[in-house]
Amino acid sequence: MNEQATLKSKEDMTQDDIRNFEIRDYLRLDLFPHFMCPGCGHGIALRALLWAIHAQGIDKDKLAIVSGIGCSGRVGTYIDANTYHTTHGRPLAFATGLKMARPDLHVVVITGDGDCLAIGGNHLIHAARRNLDITCLMLNNEIYGMTGGQVSPTTPADRFTTTTPAGNMEPVFDACRLAEAAGAGYVGREVTIHLPRLRDIIAEGLAYKGFSFIEVMSDCTEVNGRKNDLGSSPEMVLGQTRAMRPSEYDNNVVDHPFRPNSMNTGVLVRSNRPEYGTSYRNMVDKVQALQQKGQK
Repeated sequence: MNEQATLKSKEDMTQDDIRNFEIRDYLRLDLFPHFMCPGCGHGIALRALLWAIHAQGIDKDKLAIVSGIGCSGRVGTYIDANTYHTTHGRPLAFATGLKMARPDLHVVVITGDGDCLAIGGNHLIHAARRNLDITCLMLNNEIYGMTGGQVSPTTPADRFTTTTPAGNMEPVFDACRLAEAAGAGYVGREVTIHLPRLRDIIAEGLAYKGFSFIEVMSDCTEVNGRKNDLGSSPEMVLGQTRAMRPSEYDNNVVDHPFRPNSMNTGVLVRSNRPEYGTSYRNMVDKVQALQQKGQK
């Protein structure tokens, strides 16, 4: 990480420094070209995350990226920091152990809708319940993109996938409502087309002392879009935005419905719940004090 000496801390950062963000300072350039398909929204999500990390002035040596399996899980590979590629559905479990052992690190989980809500759903619930200081970025492309295009917990009704050839009959899982109900201290959602808004939500999540859950509405043009005739990548992204914000985009884009119902975006939850790591260390101090008192 040779460039680290040129990067500024948050306290020294000016608005010009934030605007003049150079993404190459945060990438493992020797791993390029990347594996993502043309038009994939995960690349935009990666840029938003790195821009938010830059805006917060986070030292790359103090940054730990934990990812699972899927297209989203490969995104962390390209980040020039401490990166950990874990088993399917388990990044939050690994991140919990890492954060408890190294509270000095900024721990960020990059996961997908299948990785986080299907096999990993139980870990999401308990990570939110504990409110440990982890930032979870869930890239939601509404399908299992890397493993063959199977239906996921966020695939809209009637959508065609390799495992729903007659259309999906199951209701959509609202990940943000789940995280809120389970107790996440900070919850946000944004679409990739609104990059500055997405950057700001992630930056606030990184600064929040507790469990922050941010859902990024991404697009999968090759697997999801082609099978469901959702248009090219620009058409799919605009159709997605139109469905999420119909009042702003209803008359401005082509009619390629990305999702049947609009969903709220922006910061959805911000609470003052106690952070788990701090509470745990306070409990350890209390137990040790009681033990010492008992020995006297």
